[in-house]
Amino acid sequence: MKKIFFLLALIVPSAITFAQNEDSTWFVNNYYKIERMVPMRDGIKLFTSFYIPKDSAEKHPFLLTRTPYSCAPYGEDKFIAMWRSFKMSFMKEKYILVTQDVRGRYMSEGEFVDVRPFNKNKKTNKDIDEASDTYDAIDWMLKNIPGNNGNVGITGGSYPGFYATEAALCGHPALKAVSPQAPVTDWFMGDDFHHNGVFFAMDGFSFYSSFGKPHPVPTKDYGPGYNTLVKDPYKFYLQAGAVKNLAVMIGDSIKFWHEMYQHPNYDAWWQARNARVGLYNVKPAMLWVGGLFDAEDCFGAWNTYKTTKAQSPATNNKIVMGPWYHGQWAREGSYLGNVRFESNTADWYQQNIEIPFFNYYLKGKGNTDAIAEATIFFTGENKWKKFAQWPSENVTYKPLYILPNGKLSFEKPLAATAVNSAGSFSEYTSDPAHPVPYTEGVHESRTREYMTDDQRFTAQRPDVLSFNTDTLTDDLTLGGPVMADIITSLSTTDADFVVKIIDVFPDYFQYDAAVKGNGKEYPMGGYQMLVRGEIMRGKYRNSFEKPEPFVAGKISKVKYALPDVAHTFKKGHRLMIQIQSTWFPLADRNPQKFIDIYKASDSDFQKAIIKIYYDGTNQTKFILPVLPK
Repeated sequence: MKKIFFLLALIVPSAITFAQNEDSTWFVNNYYKIERMVPMRDGIKLFTSFYIPKDSAEKHPFLLTRTPYSCAPYGEDKFIAMWRSFKMSFMKEKYILVTQDVRGRYMSEGEFVDVRPFNKNKKTNKDIDEASDTYDAIDWMLKNIPGNNGNVGITGGSYPGFYATEAALCGHPALKAVSPQAPVTDWFMGDDFHHNGVFFAMDGFSFYSSFGKPHPVPTKDYGPGYNTLVKDPYKFYLQAGAVKNLAVMIGDSIKFWHEMYQHPNYDAWWQARNARVGLYNVKPAMLWVGGLFDAEDCFGAWNTYKTTKAQSPATNNKIVMGPWYHGQWAREGSYLGNVRFESNTADWYQQNIEIPFFNYYLKGKGNTDAIAEATIFFTGENKWKKFAQWPSENVTYKPLYILPNGKLSFEKPLAATAVNSAGSFSEYTSDPAHPVPYTEGVHESRTREYMTDDQRFTAQRPDVLSFNTDTLTDDLTLGGPVMADIITSLSTTDADFVVKIIDVFPDYFQYDAAVKGNGKEYPMGGYQMLVRGEIMRGKYRNSFEKPEPFVAGKISKVKYALPDVAHTFKKGHRLMIQIQSTWFPLADRNPQKFIDIYKASDSDFQKAIIKIYYDGTNQTKFILPVLPK
């Protein structure tokens, strides 16, 4: 058996290598590369690389990505390893592939501004933003790159997704199709740096300690970020203490980090950096793409799609959401962590959505009749579904109530009486010195798999409340945002609230061995799959602009939306909801005192007793978006 495995280990990689070598040879034989400094209206020049088909029998469309992450490899004799990517499909279609270092990054001139605000009132050549830079780049490309057909498409994922969103606002008539993918959208409300005002310190610190370095002159390398010998993030961030201590570690040169500390609330500074503010009268066809389990950004695609639909109703506006981690739509899409999807969902998306979308709008090839406005993958049943809008017009919002003894029910309980009032709440003590971990075990960096992780590791913690439905006698499909409506009281003046929606698998559950997974034999019987989790900073319960303290002991409401869910809880499963107040070190710790947390000291952290009410009058509930069978 070992000999057979050894032979396969030799044969299979050789086959893969041969295919890659074949594609790489085709790429360099059929394309040539040039690099240019493209001028902007204010005289600043942006470094841009072009991979151009040698075929002159027809004219070719542009596919542009603007990025803060580098056009590397630099040098006209050095080709990007496109043959390792599904984007080889675009190369075989003879696209002109363009990548541009955005203003102030890597080899481009100018000053970099994070999530540069959109300027709708540009009057002079000095009034620039990312939309104007895109317009100028497109205009230059059309006039200076031979063999183009006059059509431009733009794509980009994550931070380049932000630049794709801004590009859609540029108004250039040659721009026909744009696909922002997990686009950075609002760093206070929902992606990357904050969720509902809660600072995601682990992601922010690990990313920004290198990304935010100054750019005095064009460079090909920014160097490493902050390095620590403590490889257990839970231990590192607990020892770091208050978030103001992270500012000391990161140093004085990281401009955006320190600007962020000066804006603890959702003020005009943050609001200007909300990419949704410019989404009016959008001209190109839009294809928003995101992952249901995107740890970096479960916010951007959903909300930019919805905002475009509301603010620009005439726009050809579509969304695709698959069961993916950040960028998984361009990789293997058969599983995430221990959860399997029964097909390569990424390949299906590429062949049936993305490539046909751009081919139609940029090459006039085929049609988009099969691309619905909303194409959403539903985990649990593991099926793609198509909708004329999202959320579906058929969704019904049903309240799910907390009951005594850890129960959940769609039946509303009676109002409090002398008989039942004694069991009218559950309570726990939230201790910032012993926060609830976001995942089990030790991982050197934040995992992407935590978004579908087994939650059994939290079950025995006294600071996590768990509530379950009875075993489902029929499938329950959720499609849309979940609203948490928590009735609570605190012993202190602030706290955070984490709500987790969990699919509890039957004790006998196991996957068919033929269904592709991660190769690990994890016990799936009784698995508690995280379907959606989200955190809310309590002081923002009434306003993100003007936070308010809790009055100790006074009953208050904390109501907020979790990102959209697309999941079927199968017959024989149970739906669980967990409530807790720390999610560490994913989210920073709340001192549980009404204070500017960026300025809080280690001595400000205190325990809080938190009560969750369900007496019928003061009734905690969750509004679920239920789709018909």
